[in-house]
Amino acid sequence: MTNSTNMNRRRFIYGTGVALVLPHFETFAADTPTPADTPKRFLSVYHPDGVGLPLRDDPAWKDWSWFPRGGERDFELTKVLDVLEPLRSDITIYSGLSHPAVRRVHGHSNADQYLTGADTKGHGPYKNSISVDQVIAAYAGDFTRHASLVLSTNGGIGGPRGAQTQSFNREGRPIPAMNKPKQIFDMLFVTSSKQAAAELARSKSALDFLISSTRSLDRKLSQHDRRTLQQYLDSVRDTEVKLSKAQRWIDTPIPEVDTSNLTLDADPQEAKLYFETMYELIYLAFASDSTRVTTFQLGRENGEGPHDLLSKAVGLGGAHGLTHAVKKPNGWKNLGTYNRYQAQEFGRFVKRLKDTPEPGGNGTMLDNTFAMHGSASSSFHLSRNYPIISAGGKNLGFENGRYLKFGSGNEDNQAGAGIVTDAGWRGKIEAEELPLAHLFVTILQRLGVETDSFAGYSGTLERV
Repeated sequence: MTNSTNMNRRRFIYGTGVALVLPHFETFAADTPTPADTPKRFLSVYHPDGVGLPLRDDPAWKDWSWFPRGGERDFELTKVLDVLEPLRSDITIYSGLSHPAVRRVHGHSNADQYLTGADTKGHGPYKNSISVDQVIAAYAGDFTRHASLVLSTNGGIGGPRGAQTQSFNREGRPIPAMNKPKQIFDMLFVTSSKQAAAELARSKSALDFLISSTRSLDRKLSQHDRRTLQQYLDSVRDTEVKLSKAQRWIDTPIPEVDTSNLTLDADPQEAKLYFETMYELIYLAFASDSTRVTTFQLGRENGEGPHDLLSKAVGLGGAHGLTHAVKKPNGWKNLGTYNRYQAQEFGRFVKRLKDTPEPGGNGTMLDNTFAMHGSASSSFHLSRNYPIISAGGKNLGFENGRYLKFGSGNEDNQAGAGIVTDAGWRGKIEAEELPLAHLFVTILQRLGVETDSFAGYSGTLERV
């Protein structure tokens, strides 16, 4: 390879690095829709490793099975979710939903497809597709400074079938997640107009050079390297639309927010404080209308690291290890206690939205926000019957205070319950489930996206 090619490639990487620090969206066409008076918001919180589902004849079943007992309206929450009882009229719990393409994939490999529904497989060639949050962001992103906010405890992207982000672009490539509270806060609220203008000018110059350099570089590359270059150019195109969006926001005042509930130097070593601060940042991003779309991943499947500290914060061992220890003394209780902690923090955030009136009237922030909390595993890495809670969305047409069961053959959530070894997830399960994509189509339509399909499935989810 020539020195000229080496120099061009270094400049290409440098140019992209400069430009990508500006997280803004696309050019404003003349026919861009105007925003509604009240924002419509979407949040998805993902937790790895599933939930506790003991068998009915296990003494732990009464208190520590994740799914409620009873019917659609008269359901009874177990100790796992009873922290949400004060919000009963604001939440919906779902059973019988999953992504058909990956029902035979081990739970260690399935976080990547929770919001995409793609056939990511358990091994071999890997390809993902766009996540539902990014479909919403493509529509709603014109109305806000940031098209979406992508967060996780671990940060970055992870690897194929080991995602540390829940968001994927139109090419199915992972969008890096942020995990440092101070960095997130500064991105949302600190950058001054003068600093932003200078940064934009530098980035625009670098991008202009980058585009011309890569065109000449392409002629010198092998077929394999051209494919690699094409992936880089996809990033360039993303950068171009972000720069166009940045131009619009340069002179827009940064919103002032109340920081009294923030601890910006919190990190996962201070797990409870970190967890609360990350949720507070999501709240502030929504309240300031800095974005209307957020994803937050609480750890990596089959992974250690920061999210283990969340379980240790409530006096337990590593989060993933809890799923393997359910047959030990208090095993189901320990896993249920961790799931309870997750639900408690989600409930705290939901209550925050519920207590905040919309500035222009039209109810509370919760009434105009669809927030969901779930996992792509149920019992011991079984990629079936995803445990999902949603909250809010009253003004979007969602009716809460319900426990909705879908499919057939697993009305009591005992199909797949009690699994404690890999032999269980490999076994045949007769229960029929509905595609989670139907719920995503429903969400998309009610948030204003004109579509009747997602991930290859058409139609909405009935009764929602």
